[in-house]
Amino acid sequence: MNRLNAKELRKTKPEEKNLTAVKRNPIYIILDNVIDTYNIGSMFRLSDAAAIEKLYICGNTEYPPSSRIHKAAVGTEAWVPWEKRDTTLEVVKELKEKGVQIISVEQAKGSISYKDLNDHLKFPCAIVVGNETDGITTEVLNESDLIIEFPMFGINKSFNVWGSAAVITYKILEKI
Repeated sequence: MNRLNAKELRKTKPEEKNLTAVKRNPIYIILDNVIDTYNIGSMFRLSDAAAIEKLYICGNTEYPPSSRIHKAAVGTEAWVPWEKRDTTLEVVKELKEKGVQIISVEQAKGSISYKDLNDHLKFPCAIVVGNETDGITTEVLNESDLIIEFPMFGINKSFNVWGSAAVITYKILEKI
């Protein structure tokens, strides 16, 4: 398959044969009320780069078509399977019923270090990232099979949504 640069991606619409040619990895990404359009667009780029199964955009937030998301996504929103859903909890419950392991990225009671993720990892899996201010909802954390966190060594107590998802996604890809 030909790879496209950012300029080509912004202008090229995928054909069905191009979409089916992508071998998808058994990974889902779930956005729990993520509101920053840059983060949402960047999640499309990450989802394309990792060839994830599907991206879920949940809650009261923007979704494509959106010029701001398109700008950050550089057109990958047309190439990534995605769905807008009202609540994260409904997606998490549906995926769990299908045997998908739910991995939330959050500083919370019972969390484990991202370094230990691969010792507990099962496929297929879903990565949940949360709102830039409030994080992942308690209800979703309660349904999670694993809660992963990053050590924070500076004054800031949290890591960017997109950056968190990228680190965890590529950690998971090490096992595929």
